[in-house]
Amino acid sequence: MGRVNAADTGLDAFEEHRTTLTGVAYRMLGRFADAEDVVQEAWLRWSGADRTTVRDARGYLVRVTTRLAVDRLRQVQARREAYVGPWLPEPVPTDFGTTVPDTAERAVLADSVSLAVLIVLESLSPLERAVFVLREAFGFPYQEIAEVLDRSEAAVRQLAGRARRHVEERKPRFDVDPVRRRDLTERFLAAATGGSIEDMLALLAPDVRLVSDSGGKAKAPRRVIETADKVGRFLVAVGGNPLPDPEIRFLEVNGSPALLVLSQGRPETFMSIEIADGRIAEIYLIRNPDKLTGFAS
Repeated sequence: MGRVNAADTGLDAFEEHRTTLTGVAYRMLGRFADAEDVVQEAWLRWSGADRTTVRDARGYLVRVTTRLAVDRLRQVQARREAYVGPWLPEPVPTDFGTTVPDTAERAVLADSVSLAVLIVLESLSPLERAVFVLREAFGFPYQEIAEVLDRSEAAVRQLAGRARRHVEERKPRFDVDPVRRRDLTERFLAAATGGSIEDMLALLAPDVRLVSDSGGKAKAPRRVIETADKVGRFLVAVGGNPLPDPEIRFLEVNGSPALLVLSQGRPETFMSIEIADGRIAEIYLIRNPDKLTGFAS
């Protein structure tokens, strides 16, 4: 059997666009494992296609990936109805490095992948979500999106308008300044591990919410905790029960500073905060081990 090179299989073209395809699928599905499955299926279809008829590899691959993601989203939405406790998107590292040098472009990318925005996107229909992701996160023209979804341009514009209004109405107005968020995250950690309820309450907004995702696979609240007093007392109590051989790492995750707590080298808890008016307004806590595999050493 002769040797098959990358050009023969279309691998070079696929790898050139893999980052975009993964980004589309993750924003559509909110879980990296699902996104990887979709991208793998897109590769199988690409490698088996008659590529001599494809004039635009990127357009073709985005079309296939988006349609697969829409189908997968319809399936997982049904499964999430039986999910134990609140469901949160899977956190992913987002150190853009030097690939996104422009500050404004970096801010757009970070915002489009933030946990707060992904949570809002969960309330969109699969088609609305696809249009929003392609248009707002990746800047695709309406005509291209119409071709991707096999809809008229007018229909796509209607979907885009409806999705944008929905997101704007529900998207929390959080402070996205990374320096301020890092500072408040460090103070939050000190208050939680120091056991001072007074220090913790000083950081929390009166109507702060704590949303925890364990999927029933780890110990965590199965309902949203609200108000500074209840959230503060919960966090101080948790901080007073250290894990065996604990380690805490500061990371950039979903475009924002975050904390990862490890025990004996294994990821145990992910925590991220959102701030408004100088105080912590929202806390995301993820303990579902299936959503922390990406942080394993």
